[in-house]
Amino acid sequence: MQAISHVAGKAIPFGRKNVDTDVIIPAHWLKTITREGLGKGAFESVKQEDGNVFTDPAWAGAPILIAGDNFGCGSSREHAAWALLDMGVTCVIAPSFSDIFSGNAFKNGILTVALPQDAIDRLMEVAQDQPIDVDLETQSVTTPFQDRFTFDIDAFRKHCLLNGLDEIGLTMAQGDAIGAYEGKAREGLPFLAKAELA
Repeated sequence: MQAISHVAGKAIPFGRKNVDTDVIIPAHWLKTITREGLGKGAFESVKQEDGNVFTDPAWAGAPILIAGDNFGCGSSREHAAWALLDMGVTCVIAPSFSDIFSGNAFKNGILTVALPQDAIDRLMEVAQDQPIDVDLETQSVTTPFQDRFTFDIDAFRKHCLLNGLDEIGLTMAQGDAIGAYEGKAREGLPFLAKAELA
């Protein structure tokens, strides 16, 4: 997982409410056994709409997505987070998120930022032609117009994102402690060592 401390640049002014995971990545894209290429299927139905932001070259490659309330509702498919990452999005800003989507996003290195609707409205306006800056260390979202919105984040999630630690990384960071425990276990329970050799 890539560490995140700062995400800056174009922000896709999507803003739609109650976007479920089937809109983020339709079910027929779930047959793949790899995470690569899912960005092509992201927001497939929205891309069919005239004037949508996802096919507009103005926001091509944008690392930030601004969404509406209850983003990521619906099924628990982790492919939704994979699709966002594959299209280059590493931060989603919305008034609220589905708990399961938020968890999947975090585990895959996507920063989810919850802000009040008035802040979302302002960012939607700014994103039309200006970049947005998200700083995880200071827990703030700023614009070139001196707007500054602060957000809350769980301390553990912040630590993991800043250090690029997924569940495997967290386990590997405890390698010395795990090794010491296994050493003591072999001494105190020698039959375990014999079982390993069998």
